[in-house]
Amino acid sequence: MKFSSSWALACLAAQAAGAAISHSVNGFTFNEHPDPVKRDLLQKYVTWDDKSLFVNGERLMLFSGEIHPYRLPVPSLWIDVLQKVKALGFNCVSFYIDWALLEGKPGEYTAEGIFALEPFFDAAKEAGIYLLARPGPYINAEASGGGFPGWLQRVNGTLRTSDEAYLKATDNYIAHVAATMAKGQITNGGPIILYQPENEYSGACCGYNDFPDGGYMQYVEDQARKAGIVVPLISNDASPGGYNAPGTGEGAVDIYGHDGYPLGFDCANPATWPEGNLPTNFYTTHMKQSPSTPYSLIEFQGGAFDPWGGVGFTKCAALLNHEFERVFYKNNLSFRVAFFNLYMIFGGTNWGNLGHPGGYTSYDYGSPITESRNITREKYSELKLIGNFARVSPAYLVSTPGSLTTSKYTTSSDLAVTPLLGGNSTASSFFVVRHSDYSSRASVDYKLKVPTSVGKVTIPQLGGSLTLSGRDSKIHVVDYDVAGTNILYSSAEVFTWAKTGKSKVLVLYGGPGEHHELAVSSKSKASVIEGSSSSITTKQVGKAVVIGWDVSTTRRIVQLGDLQIVLLDRNSAYNYWVPQLPTKGSDLHLTADFNATTPIEVIGAPSKAKNLVINGKKAQVKVDKNGIWSSSVSYTAPTIKLPTLKSLKWKSIDTLPEIKDSYDDSAWVAADQPTQNSIHKLKTPTSLFSSDYGFHTGTLLFRGHFVATGNEKTFFVQTQGGSAFGSAVWLNEKHIGSWGGISIDADHNGTYTLPTLEKGKSYVFTVVVDNMGLNENWIVGEDQMKNPRGILNYELSGRSASDITWKLTGNLGGEDYLDKVRGPLNEGGLYVERQGFHQPQPPSQNWKSASPFDGLSAPGINFYSASFDLNIEKGWDVPLYFNFGNTTSPAAYRVQLYVNGYQYAKYVNNIGPQTSFPVPEGILNYRGTNYLGLSLWVFESDGAKLDGLDLIHTTPVLTALKVESVEQPKASQVISTSPQIPATTTTTPNLLSSVFGVTFAWTFACMSLISLRFST
Repeated sequence: MKFSSSWALACLAAQAAGAAISHSVNGFTFNEHPDPVKRDLLQKYVTWDDKSLFVNGERLMLFSGEIHPYRLPVPSLWIDVLQKVKALGFNCVSFYIDWALLEGKPGEYTAEGIFALEPFFDAAKEAGIYLLARPGPYINAEASGGGFPGWLQRVNGTLRTSDEAYLKATDNYIAHVAATMAKGQITNGGPIILYQPENEYSGACCGYNDFPDGGYMQYVEDQARKAGIVVPLISNDASPGGYNAPGTGEGAVDIYGHDGYPLGFDCANPATWPEGNLPTNFYTTHMKQSPSTPYSLIEFQGGAFDPWGGVGFTKCAALLNHEFERVFYKNNLSFRVAFFNLYMIFGGTNWGNLGHPGGYTSYDYGSPITESRNITREKYSELKLIGNFARVSPAYLVSTPGSLTTSKYTTSSDLAVTPLLGGNSTASSFFVVRHSDYSSRASVDYKLKVPTSVGKVTIPQLGGSLTLSGRDSKIHVVDYDVAGTNILYSSAEVFTWAKTGKSKVLVLYGGPGEHHELAVSSKSKASVIEGSSSSITTKQVGKAVVIGWDVSTTRRIVQLGDLQIVLLDRNSAYNYWVPQLPTKGSDLHLTADFNATTPIEVIGAPSKAKNLVINGKKAQVKVDKNGIWSSSVSYTAPTIKLPTLKSLKWKSIDTLPEIKDSYDDSAWVAADQPTQNSIHKLKTPTSLFSSDYGFHTGTLLFRGHFVATGNEKTFFVQTQGGSAFGSAVWLNEKHIGSWGGISIDADHNGTYTLPTLEKGKSYVFTVVVDNMGLNENWIVGEDQMKNPRGILNYELSGRSASDITWKLTGNLGGEDYLDKVRGPLNEGGLYVERQGFHQPQPPSQNWKSASPFDGLSAPGINFYSASFDLNIEKGWDVPLYFNFGNTTSPAAYRVQLYVNGYQYAKYVNNIGPQTSFPVPEGILNYRGTNYLGLSLWVFESDGAKLDGLDLIHTTPVLTALKVESVEQPKASQVISTSPQIPATTTTTPNLLSSVFGVTFAWTFACMSLISLRFST
């Protein structure tokens, strides 16, 4: 479900300056003085106090989710994801930028087409979403090199430190990217309200004694300021360590924040929550570390990454599910978190080799929005309830968190309560109730004892008890303001409320089988105006009307004066939505997706609205006696005809011509240099580290020439490609051994027996190494990112290492990559990749007819190409997946799948776990021709073939979304298709580049909140 929504801004009271505070962090003692005057010298749009941020004077709780635009390289789809975030009740998105994609060659920054940032800013503006910009230079993010470009391996200085060589290496990137983001700041009418310098600068080792290096952090911050960044700088400590908090001296940020991943990243046992992993000290720690800034969780667990050989993201979604959200997210709200960002809200795809070696193609992350942009997980619906509650509860931000207790507020010691108490700024209080054993699956009955504006009250007052089910928590409200009506208390949880004209609507929900009670400060008579009054009890108690009820799966509505109270069960509440809909004249406009014939109800329509327009078409509407609009959207699934991939006319070419005796590698790069890698010393006469020669991604090839003495018996070689990598070795045209890989090994020592060699004859070793991405660089001082790819060591028995002369190659052009459209990481060094044959319209007329379903009968690497047409009806968003079969024994082979030139699958049959690869519209042409390129690398002597490859779809979605295909440059035009011609003697590929730019209008309009109910 997605909504097109405008953004209403309201001015609240300006912030008050806090008093000076003295405190100690990590041995530092300092005074902190909130200084609004100093902040206003930079800008006046985003300010803050100790409780929250203010945007244009409005105090806001920022509920946010992480999205990486580069993991969805179809700019016209960004609005879809952002609107799905907005529908959660969120108002912000955090995003990383991957340096490696924008400066593939030192000094040459390019951010055009799918890598342009401006269309993402425009989409955020259209959706009504603020942005936290996180450009690094280091991002981690399970990206290759942690976002560092491979050429940093040659920097003679420790990364992420004040070493001059490293700092200079970052200057060009930050100058450009920060300048672009400066133009997208709120001060220039854009959506960016916060900027994060660096990322998780939180740990060091290996003799690096200057940590934390305030001078380094100050340099990074000054880079941003010099480029025009004026919004506040915020940090994300990896844990609440207090590093670079305001007042800690040089390098301190404006607002301190930290991350939290309490259940970790092992998804193998999703039903198990370890003991003691629920944080309970976040608020008290914050008050010691940064008490004058709003409490900020910059990354809190929204899912988990999964490694090669892992259990798959379905289990990660099950571990970090709706129950996790109920317990952990509401626990965070008990700390009065004011900036709450979930990592990830939408993960996307590690297309084109952009991932690190610890993860595979999918970056689904088990997040609320799936990799294919679906919102089918219950965790999305649960998050919608929490997000919309936070959105309509501004008093939360000025309450005061109290101490966790197991006795003061309930009658059961099995429960723990954290209060957020009202005070001078608000009468509203919030009581977060959970199990004392946070992982408990028990159901506990209890009564709630709370202070209210009429004195202490024990709830329920009309009899019975409240119930907390296993792995659940609740937020009970007291003296809660609904547009001037005081909700004295509610044990049922608030989903949303709205004032429309002269009436008000409050939507409450409860879990199955629960009893709840609500008290409203009123002397009006309560009456049930919809649904059965069975189990609903009302009574005047003092100055309040008390309503008790048992949760029903049928909606009931109670009228009390000008307040309509909608009573729902939780599962029904999942089907309600709270979009901000623009009213144009007398028309109320709804833009939404539908996957079934769907009844629509509008509760609390604005008084001036007369018509409902759905996806641009006027709908037939009925209005009942309670003013509820009802309509319907008809759904008839289109006929989706997809090709049978096995039946396509596949053409094939050998993509390992380098082992042929006739192959000429004279144009290859000579491996004759000493390494520039400052961490890893050579064990070979000259460097065989690929990044020393400008090759940082995908398949690497090495050719070692020697003249035999006839006494050589074995060849030892240590290859390194990162976790789950593979390698293979040929002597001339004879395969002498392979390493098919296992999930955890990043390098491999192989000793291979040689055939009898002829004295005086020239021989060539061909070594192929699969580079799975570069290591991340989280711990300062380790320089893990500099772990090389290629050959670490070798030995030819009876010979000196210098007797072998090496050459190497990788992606065409290396750092002078030619495909500016798809970027520097999309392709590796296979022969067909260097020729451009993986791109649309390869010159395959003279290739042999052969299918990957027949495969190879011996070790080798073959390439297959085919095309097919799609004709999917406009107006339908249809998720498509390429599914690999894996039904036989796990033969060692691996596949790269190119879709219209974009590498969208790296499938490793013997390691897994991924077998299903979604590819979005925009990469796939839904109404046109599509080109597939598939490389099949077989490791074992008896060969291998695809067990299956199918193109399938899931439920089509009726949509108003319009998708534009991205640029799809055609294949290189080469001199000859003969495999004997070296890749470097081809003509320049016909690669086109263009700037993809879309301008969206950002409208601000005031409107009433409404609630929608329809299927998802």
